Amino acid sequence: MRRFFWLVFVAVLAGCSEQTEQAGFAGLAGVADSEAEVPFLQPGPGDQLRFPEDFGPHPQHRIEWWYLTANLETAEGDPLGLQWTQFRQAIKPRPAEAEPPDAANWPLEAAWMAHAAVSFDGQHYFAEKLARGDVGHAGARADPLAVWLDGWQLTESPEDRVWRLQVSADNWAYDLSLRINGDPVAHGDQGFSAKSASGEGSMYFSLVDIRIDGTVTLGDRTLDVSGQGWFDREWSSQFLKTGQQGWDWFALHLDSGDKLMAFQLREEDEAFRSGTWIPAEGQPVALEPDQLRMEPVSGQEGYPRQWLLEVPDYDVRVEVSAPAGDYRNTGLYPYWESPVTVSGSHSGVGYMELTGYGK
Repeated sequence: MRRFFWLVFVAVLAGCSEQTEQAGFAGLAGVADSEAEVPFLQPGPGDQLRFPEDFGPHPQHRIEWWYLTANLETAEGDPLGLQWTQFRQAIKPRPAEAEPPDAANWPLEAAWMAHAAVSFDGQHYFAEKLARGDVGHAGARADPLAVWLDGWQLTESPEDRVWRLQVSADNWAYDLSLRINGDPVAHGDQGFSAKSASGEGSMYFSLVDIRIDGTVTLGDRTLDVSGQGWFDREWSSQFLKTGQQGWDWFALHLDSGDKLMAFQLREEDEAFRSGTWIPAEGQPVALEPDQLRMEPVSGQEGYPRQWLLEVPDYDVRVEVSAPAGDYRNTGLYPYWESPVTVSGSHSGVGYMELTGYGK
């Protein structure tokens, strides 16, 4: 679901003028549209997912991301949450089959950003990295999978198809092995995920059953960890619709074996909701807006830490709660990213992302 952090980021890398900054990213992309030989592509109903190609970059789309959340435990059984995300913002569209520009010319057809976080024992560790595209510092490929920004790397072993994720920040790091189970889950209409009633949207799929093992280093402590992960891929050429103020996104692993992805984009008087019910047995089911209910527990200020989620058609009525602590990712665009526990009709764990609250 997520992420429209790019205005300051691209303005800094591109040396944009004040006029371009005020126009926002849509304005910046519009300049590129008029100068480009090819247009930006926009996903829509009827578009199809392709594997393994869609694990790789989509240079003719404006924005995309690779995103992992993980609910892990230490060897002592203590919960630990973990996030990694890498974003690509196109400034100039390029067909996927086209050769990249010569790095010697210091091109700026795309900009990259990566976020990483660890949440453990009431503490939240966050780091952010930025890079110019097409000069070797950041990139992605589909097969074998590789997504990197300097030393932060997600790579796939061609021999056993196991993924490895390595991140090293200021006084903390993680090194994880990811074993993928099951097929990708396509959200929405065969992968086209609407983000408003008027039809704006993105291509969106997830890997929802990932076994994770590895180590997390925090200061002078190295913890052995294991657990489960959720991996998202999403790309589009549209940004938030005018009037949308932010979003609330949940990915839940239920102890029943079922899984639930749900989000809403908030507007002044209403919200657009969507989601996917992923049963332990059977095929995923796209949820229509009227099949989902979600609202923060009353009386909370700032980022709501507790939520009520309902999917009546599947007898789901749960409370989703973040642990004690401050889980804001304080990068160019602050937002909330925390592990959660689930109670009520179902128990479980998961992750929650919130944007657009307060300043």
